[in-house]
Amino acid sequence: MMDKQIKEHQGTDNSMTDKPGKQDETLTLVFVYNADSGLFNTLTDIAHKVFSPSTYQCHLCELSHGHFTMREEWSGFISELDMDTEFLHRDEFAAKYGQSTMEYPAVLILRGQRLDSFIDSAMINACGSIDELKDVISRHCKALDI
Repeated sequence: MMDKQIKEHQGTDNSMTDKPGKQDETLTLVFVYNADSGLFNTLTDIAHKVFSPSTYQCHLCELSHGHFTMREEWSGFISELDMDTEFLHRDEFAAKYGQSTMEYPAVLILRGQRLDSFIDSAMINACGSIDELKDVISRHCKALDI
């Protein structure tokens, strides 16, 4: 677990929702893609998904997005979560939170100023479908009473 204080951050908030968690502190699930941001990288990722999907490096992207947009089923699931969510590419995550040594993709949980691992890359990569990924997230949320 990443049991350290995160650095203060500024910039654009990429949160998808503004729903409070069930606890007193604000909870945010931070989804980190195994891809970098930017137009060139996005176009490269799209081409990679189309022409060589078996070697595409971001299983979270593969499950949650089609070639161009977030899958409707995934978007609906995210909107039903009872907490804030944030989606970042690995370069955005490193710039915002000062973390760059973890394996991606990953889902982390931000509790106030504390950032901890929630679902690691191995668990995400083991999911064979979007339904399996949703189930893993739901089980982890239930285990933490979120």
